[in-house]
Amino acid sequence: MHRRFIAFLFLVFGFIPSLAFSADLQWRHALSLMGEPKYKPDFKYFDYVNPLAPKTGVVRIAATGAFDNFNLAVAGVKGQLGAGIGLLYNTLLTRSLDEVSTAYGELAEAVAYPDDFTYVVYRLRANAKWHDGTAITPDDVIFSFEALRANSPQYAAYYAHVTKAEKTAEREITFRFDQPGNRELPQIIGEFPILPKHWWSAKDASGKQRSINETTLEAPLGSGHYRIKSVSPGRSITYERVKDYWGTDLPTSVGTNNFDELRYEYFRDSTVQLEGLKSDQYDFRLENSAKNWATAYEFPAVKDGRVVREEFAERATGRMQGFAINLRREKFKDQRVRRALNLAFDFEEMNKTVFFGAYKRIDSYFEGTELASSDLPQGLEKEILESIKDKVPASIFTTPYKNPVNSTPQAVRDNLKEADRLLREAGYSVKDGKCLNAKGEPFTIELLANDPTFERILLFWKPSLEKLGLTVTVRVVDPAQYENRMRDFDYDITTDLWGQSLSPGNEQREFWGTEAAAQKGSRNTMGIADKAIDALIDRIAFAKSRDELVAATRALDRVLLSYEFIVPQWTYGFSRTARWNRFSHPEKMPEYGASAFPTIWWYDEAKAKETAAKN
Repeated sequence: MHRRFIAFLFLVFGFIPSLAFSADLQWRHALSLMGEPKYKPDFKYFDYVNPLAPKTGVVRIAATGAFDNFNLAVAGVKGQLGAGIGLLYNTLLTRSLDEVSTAYGELAEAVAYPDDFTYVVYRLRANAKWHDGTAITPDDVIFSFEALRANSPQYAAYYAHVTKAEKTAEREITFRFDQPGNRELPQIIGEFPILPKHWWSAKDASGKQRSINETTLEAPLGSGHYRIKSVSPGRSITYERVKDYWGTDLPTSVGTNNFDELRYEYFRDSTVQLEGLKSDQYDFRLENSAKNWATAYEFPAVKDGRVVREEFAERATGRMQGFAINLRREKFKDQRVRRALNLAFDFEEMNKTVFFGAYKRIDSYFEGTELASSDLPQGLEKEILESIKDKVPASIFTTPYKNPVNSTPQAVRDNLKEADRLLREAGYSVKDGKCLNAKGEPFTIELLANDPTFERILLFWKPSLEKLGLTVTVRVVDPAQYENRMRDFDYDITTDLWGQSLSPGNEQREFWGTEAAAQKGSRNTMGIADKAIDALIDRIAFAKSRDELVAATRALDRVLLSYEFIVPQWTYGFSRTARWNRFSHPEKMPEYGASAFPTIWWYDEAKAKETAAKN
């Protein structure tokens, strides 16, 4: 088609044929936010997999609580999503585990975008199909994108700058963006699960019309490595490997998803779950408790080698974990109050007596990465902060953030005195040992958790808060009730965790953005609504270089810390795992995959026989 005629069609009809999108674009097999992809278009498999891994065996994985939903579109908004449901689906791209922020074509055989990042085009593989043999089409991609954005606050925030998804060729989908310069958007478009439009548009076996807007326990149609084999509602889910999976020979598939079956066994809470491991009711456990790691693995199966403990270094992400303070409640709006709560948290004593000295205190929203702020702002970071200096605390230019330190009895007393001073300065008084507001009402705090093992942490903090006259209750609820309360922002203080990639971007809106603060089910747990923070998130999303991205992220980190939105908790740079000795993993584990279980592991019959012989 002649270029002048293309221009004529655009001016007269607003119509752009597929050629206008693709004629001058470079089609790519992979996208990376940090340099060029490691693997070339003709690569056979990732370096960290065993391409000869046997495809056999069963692995049992523990889950906590219960479930009543297999619909990914309403996850986080309705119902308790069944564990492992993502196994059913493919995405347009899939990430490698030995690179930073790099993804390779899965459903998509190629992807292209212009130099100004105003849109991206994905081209589907011709052989991609659903488990019923139906071809995966652009209509499925568009349906999935629209359904996920309509039902999920997370997806709505993540893809807020996507204005349209449309079919522009037989196997091509074009996503348009509302402004140029967002380098991350072309790649993260490839992350959402693709759902089958034809299945969700049809009726179920009983003749009832399915709804993508409602929960369901009907096993959904998928396209991925696994399908649901059986379900015991609220108790277990079994997935079976699809023997004729369309993508078996993809280089991203070779050496992965090696088990014939994956079974998710549900336990009431983590305490019961640990006992389940000891009695061989499941195979693999990720241990999050330093106390358990130090004291709970002395049972016979560990001593004779039937259960193996192994730690894997965490290099792929930073994190913030802490006591999240709900700013939507009037009593927490004053920053001095929030600082007082931090001053009353004796991490040093807790680490010694509860955690066996295993942890260090978190002092960044991007802990453990080069993105974490430190000392005073310098260079480009300082320039970025100075551009919004009328909207941020002046102290960020003069005083680095530091958590209170309670290393001695005197330090504990001094910090409690300072906390008392801040509360009084904020308008509170103490009468008969009770902290009261100006109306004479007691200052009450409910500490909310969904895991009984975390109760001891809250009970450790409680007496220090009560020394300030605060009326504190500890409430542990079941996972379903906890999820409902979180969705409705019905809490004073709870614990939350935000994992951070080494290349942050649009997800920061969902974590800290003003719009997300009012969206039920969003990850903005604290209810942060601040123009300076919104501006810094934009600076990150539209960064034109790695240096600018790092500087803008450090600036965001510094501002978030300065407002004391959270009482930071602790971190440990390894994943602690325990497993029954029936499995093997590659000798060279991926640098950014931690344990990568069960994706690149396999059932080892020799080990399984030896373990069985010891029983």
